[in-house]
Amino acid sequence: MSSTSRKYRRTARTGFALALPLAALAACGGGGGTDASAEAGSGKGTISVWAHQGQKSEDAAVQAAVKSFNSSQSAIKVELKLIPGNDYTKTITATSASELPDVMEFDGPTMANFVYNKKLAPIDDYVSAKTLANATDAIKSQGEIGGKHYGLGMYDSGLGIYGNKKLLDAAGVKYPTSLSDDWTAEQFTAALEALKAKDSDGKTLDIQENNGLATEWGTYGFAPVVWSAGGSLLKDGKAEGALDTPAVASALKTFQSWKTYVDPNTDGNALAKGRVALSWVGHWMYPTYSQALGDDLVVLPLPDFGNGPKTGQGSWAWGIGADSKNAKAAGTFMDYLLNDTNVTAMTTANGAPPATRTALAKSPLYKQGGPLQLFADQLAKPCGDSDISKSCVAVTRPVTAGYPTITAKFSEALNSVYGGANPAEALSKAARAIDQDFSDNAGYKIP
Repeated sequence: MSSTSRKYRRTARTGFALALPLAALAACGGGGGTDASAEAGSGKGTISVWAHQGQKSEDAAVQAAVKSFNSSQSAIKVELKLIPGNDYTKTITATSASELPDVMEFDGPTMANFVYNKKLAPIDDYVSAKTLANATDAIKSQGEIGGKHYGLGMYDSGLGIYGNKKLLDAAGVKYPTSLSDDWTAEQFTAALEALKAKDSDGKTLDIQENNGLATEWGTYGFAPVVWSAGGSLLKDGKAEGALDTPAVASALKTFQSWKTYVDPNTDGNALAKGRVALSWVGHWMYPTYSQALGDDLVVLPLPDFGNGPKTGQGSWAWGIGADSKNAKAAGTFMDYLLNDTNVTAMTTANGAPPATRTALAKSPLYKQGGPLQLFADQLAKPCGDSDISKSCVAVTRPVTAGYPTITAKFSEALNSVYGGANPAEALSKAARAIDQDFSDNAGYKIP
């Protein structure tokens, strides 16, 4: 496997491996008219299911779930089609609604665009009340538009800072032990400075620069800086006055100042090989870091820029095709797919936080006292995508068909700030471009 495909497969399950597909989404027409609604059908017969081809263990978990569902009853037969992850979103985008399957997987931030283009139907009438009630509030936030649910996920995602306890202790750095004990941005900067004094090259921080900042990683990884500074990528359909506030510009100025401490991490092993003491990344690096550092690995929240610590969330989800003629059967399969057995099998395969309450409570990694409890604690305090208060933590990326423009313009601004640009000017330019696009598309209103 090439390093490029390794990178994709690592990121595919986190919900930020979609920079190119999102650009394609932006060109879609659509919107207006009435809500797309599938036909209930008989609840029996053959249904088609599409999923993205990710890492082998994930593929095996989906295939096992389908095989087990088909053998568990005789009324419904599922035919599964796996589509390579790099082509998946582009394939859905290029396929007319009438040719799409009964059940399809999609990456979280693409959902609103598929709803806008009438490719997804509300699932509330077709999945059971029990399934909806068992979904975590965070994953429901990603899948909801206007009070209707269009998607539910088997797993979620989260961000934190992994630390090397041995290096932190050697530098005399006191670090957080829980969400309520988070670093302020100033304390985080002071920690970097203290670590630098004990580091041969002065590079003490990894921010996954090797993934590129002018990408979905830039938005997923660092929109929490905006939210923690009291700003937003979009508020009431506008970026100006939300993204380009003085507080956000000040926060990005601080982020810019950290560049001097950053290891470029071209080999992806900066923390694992002990070159840095801190790594700003997500849950998916735990297996690698845990194996490398053992008991020296600590998991910390992101720093607080004034509005409380924040994290991104959201990932791949499942929904029902808008032109399905058998949505009842589709809902029955989704109920099965989202049971504890299948969710646990999938999250064991990919290491992500389970997106159902029951599987999350039993997860060896994420349960109370587990090594990744911090990620579960963050997801237990969801903000949704608009009401970002000090007390909530896990923020959903804007649920709008205009998300491709938002992420393109924000990550471009972030990358330019990291390269030395004036934060206030870069944010103002991004906000104007986002608002112009929303104006050109009547706000991407979904009825």
